[in-house]
Amino acid sequence: MGSTTWRDETLTLIDGIKLQSRIWMPKEGKAWPALIMRQPYGRELGGTITYLHPTWWASHGYLVVVQDVRGQGGSGGTFKGFKQEASDTSQTHKWVRSLKECNGRIGTYGFSYQGLTQLLAEPGTTPPDCLAPAMTGLNEREHWCCDGGAFWWHIGMAWGIQLAALQARRKEDWDVWKKLRNSLDNGSYLIEGPLLLQKHDPEGMVLKWLRHTNENQKFWEIHKPQESWLRKPMLLIGGWWDPHLKGVIDLYHQSVAAGGKPELHIGPATHLEWWEESQEILLNFFNTHLKPNKEPNKHLKQPLLWNLTSSEWESYNPSNQRIRSWALCSKGSACLSTTDGQLLSFGEGDGSLEIVHDPWRPVPSIGGHLSPIPGKGDRGSIDKRPDVATFQSEPFKETFKLVGIPLLELIAQSDQRGFDLCAAISIVKKDLSEVEQISTGFLRMIGKDSSEPIKRRVIFQAVLAQLNKGEVLRLSIAGSSWPAIGINPGQSNQPCQAPSPHCQTTTISMDFSESKLQFLPLISKKDLHEGLESA
Repeated sequence: MGSTTWRDETLTLIDGIKLQSRIWMPKEGKAWPALIMRQPYGRELGGTITYLHPTWWASHGYLVVVQDVRGQGGSGGTFKGFKQEASDTSQTHKWVRSLKECNGRIGTYGFSYQGLTQLLAEPGTTPPDCLAPAMTGLNEREHWCCDGGAFWWHIGMAWGIQLAALQARRKEDWDVWKKLRNSLDNGSYLIEGPLLLQKHDPEGMVLKWLRHTNENQKFWEIHKPQESWLRKPMLLIGGWWDPHLKGVIDLYHQSVAAGGKPELHIGPATHLEWWEESQEILLNFFNTHLKPNKEPNKHLKQPLLWNLTSSEWESYNPSNQRIRSWALCSKGSACLSTTDGQLLSFGEGDGSLEIVHDPWRPVPSIGGHLSPIPGKGDRGSIDKRPDVATFQSEPFKETFKLVGIPLLELIAQSDQRGFDLCAAISIVKKDLSEVEQISTGFLRMIGKDSSEPIKRRVIFQAVLAQLNKGEVLRLSIAGSSWPAIGINPGQSNQPCQAPSPHCQTTTISMDFSESKLQFLPLISKKDLHEGLESA
């Protein structure tokens, strides 16, 4: 319609499998730079769950190719997840460059699965001219399904059900499709998800990840893009409430280490809801690197971060970061009193505390990056529960910026062979009207070491926020965060799962004598320096 047109095209791979693509382009007959998105959700969707429709990109002078990956949509073959994409990506890029409407220059875009397909190719493949992977990562365990060893229960189950439903649709098995869809609509996927996946997608990635969550790193795939690709102009988009944020930050580090100079934007976004200006950021990036006579955006040498509390963009430089840490103190009643648990900016931690995790009434998750409704959340009511311990600082005497990756250290053990530490960082408003949660972190322990008094480390989602004068920093600790993560059963012979009779009531004992809460740099000074030098 309008100034653009589209058609479907077929690419036959060297093994005979046919991949289907939909191509949008300007009606004006000439060759254009191409934008490629390879995805498993149906080329007709055009990535519009987070991106503007391909006709918009085409109207700005691009040949837009959205391809169904192997075994999905209209493409042939069997869907096997990430491991199938390297060869198919290489062949697709060669094919797109050969199209008469392509001028030989290509860029890639897409988020999540579509972000990773941009980075996987066979050795020796000519890299695209630029890449824009968003909300993705390379480490299947750390960037795709686990936080602190805890499986992303809601996200994992929901995504696994979606992939299984896509396969049912291909087979025209409407009864199975309806059953899977209904489980999402009525919430039963949270309970029945593993059984549904076992029955309807037994070889799928999500079920494999769930089964092997507690295995060591040797089992897990860590994908390795070619360094020549990492050196190409790269735009990385992340969201404070996106579960793949640590994957995006890791990609930034890897690109810089390879000699690249990536742009990084972390904004007020969940996985599926982005900020309005993100499309213009992408368009400017592609115009700069795919069209002639465009000057690079030199002011974007430093990462741009959205301040969650001031609602402003800021350039990030770790050299300007004020490192500060707090010790935890309690006389034993931090589960009922907001004045007992303290965060001390000077001095050492002291005291101990027990919290009881009751699997019958687990502490619920709220907001953050893993909950069913991600984003900001008011923890006020949750923190009043007697199975949640809270620790607070003194009111701040001046504005203070919290930036980086929070890390909590404390000695903890349990009376069972497994326990979880589910922590949240919040800002208590001066008038006590809100307890604004700004970051969450998780640690899962399974096995005999659970009963040993060992120092534990909880790593949180990265954050940028500021406390104003009179506001208070709060740390909350619980033994569950349902359904963000599954319930730790407290015994090694049972998998982490939905609440069930096999889950044990667990007492978690914490010793604060060596405790510390601090904020690690989001990006190392070394990486930022190397990125600026190469720019």
